Formats: sequence, structure tokens, C-alpha cells
Amino acid sequence: MANNWLFDGRSTADDVLSGKDLSAKTIIVTGANTGIGFETARALAAAGGHIILAGRNRVTNEEAISKITALHSNANVEFASLDLASLESVRAFCENLLAETIDVLICNAGVTTPDYQETQDGFEQTVGICHIGHFLLTQLLLPKLLATPDPRVVMLSSESHRYPKVIDFNKFPLPKENYKGLSAYGQAKLCNTLFANELQRRYSDQGLTACSLHPGTFVTTDIGRNSMLGRVFMKLASPFTKSPAQGAATSVFCATHEPAADLGGLYFSDCQPKRNSKEASDEEVAKKLWNLSEEWVAAAQ
Repeated sequence: MANNWLFDGRSTADDVLSGKDLSAKTIIVTGANTGIGFETARALAAAGGHIILAGRNRVTNEEAISKITALHSNANVEFASLDLASLESVRAFCENLLAETIDVLICNAGVTTPDYQETQDGFEQTVGICHIGHFLLTQLLLPKLLATPDPRVVMLSSESHRYPKVIDFNKFPLPKENYKGLSAYGQAKLCNTLFANELQRRYSDQGLTACSLHPGTFVTTDIGRNSMLGRVFMKLASPFTKSPAQGAATSVFCATHEPAADLGGLYFSDCQPKRNSKEASDEEVAKKLWNLSEEWVAAAQ
């Protein structure tokens, strides 16, 4: 692994991509219409990549595309409909995807809510969107990823993955009677890191690189859109946090850094490797999560 990392918490996505030519790359970014996802997609498009904005709201995603093309006239960007709260939508997205190969999948979309809600398939919403939807999406896209020479899956986790310290599979995802918004979010982000680590173990011998990351503490994003308190907090915190362009830096770093061997199975923050939690590093927990997730998506067909 490299000992001298060139970027840090002050770096922007454009800093990381300076001088890179991504014109041969097709990259999917989920949740790319606002915040970190938008800046991730914009910067990657500015570097020449073919960027697919995967999201559920056509209007806001097409507005994002208009902003990107206004800033970068030669940007190669498109919208594809994807609702991670619906496994039927995930399957339809993958079936309708015209790209023959995918070089990078950036699982950026996320949500947190103070009140218990469910996905269309009956899963607690936070884990359902952040983990289960992305789990099926990645599984279905693996053939197109593995058809490229340097495929990557980048999972946006968070330092919140440290709380709770362990997954209680007897209360996972959290049932309505035990629901706490922060605990559900912590579970979901822990899943993101566990999933990336297990992907790396299972598919690294086929050339896949998978890693997870923390974009920054309280980056000004739209993740609290379902909570008035969350929106107010993000507004008040914004002068003291990273900008979305800085929050996107670690995402594009993990998507493009060479050699890929520096990244596999690691957790990043501020464009540098960081130790994740003990639970996130537990191979048996990762395997159990993987098997349970497979059962869930199969049952939801």
C-alpha cells in the first residue's frame, strides 16, 4: 500500500481528478441529484467519464444533468430510473440498462428518518434503501462489472457505522417497536462496510476492487430530507462542515486511485485509509449479512 497519500480532508473532488482522463469509463452513481452524489457525478463527468445518474426522481435528476452540462459542455451524462426502496425497480433498472459494461458502481444514495417507515418490500426503510437495495443492485450488475479490466464498487458508509457496536440479528432491521433513527442509520452504514469487505473477499480474484468510505462529518447534504429537525440541523451546521465538493473527494478517490490494490477491502476517510470498527472487520458477521440479504431479495421476487 502507498505510504504517501496525496489528498486529505481539504481536498475537493476536482483536486483528486485533476489530470485524469476517464473517457473510457462508464460509472453509475446512485443518489446523484443532490449533495455529495451530485458533486461526485459532476466531477467524474468533468474528467470525461460516461456517468449514469441513478435515482427515483426524474425531474431532480434531469435538473442535475442540466447543471452538469451547463458547467461542462462536453459532459456525457444520462439519467436512469432507480428506486432503491423497491426491489422491483432495482431489477427493472438492471434489465433496462443499455451499457454493456460498467467500470465503477458508486453506491452513494442514503436516507435517515426519525420515524419508522418501510420500503415497498416491507423492510425498515433506512437499511432497506442504504443496504438491501444496493445489495441487489450490485449483485445484478456484477456480470457487467466483471466484464471490465478494473471493476470497482464504492460503498458510502459513515463513521456512524461504529454505533451500534454490533448487529443484533434478532432485531435487524429494527422493528417498529424498537426503532430509533440514529441506530437504524448506524446499522445501515455498518452494513455498507461489511458488504464492501465481503465483496472484496468473494470477487477480488476476478479483478474486482471493493471498498467503503466516510465522506465527512455532517457534510451538507439532503440526507435529512425526511426530517424537519434534520434539515434545520444541516442548515445550522453547514458553516462548520465540509462542502459537498470536499465530501465527494473520497468517493472519486476510491473510484479512480491507482493502483487499485491500495483500496481493496479498506475503509477510507479524507482520501486516506482508516481503521474501521471491530464488527465491520468481522468476516463471520459479513458472511451472515450476505446470506441473510440473499434470502431477503430472493423472497421478495
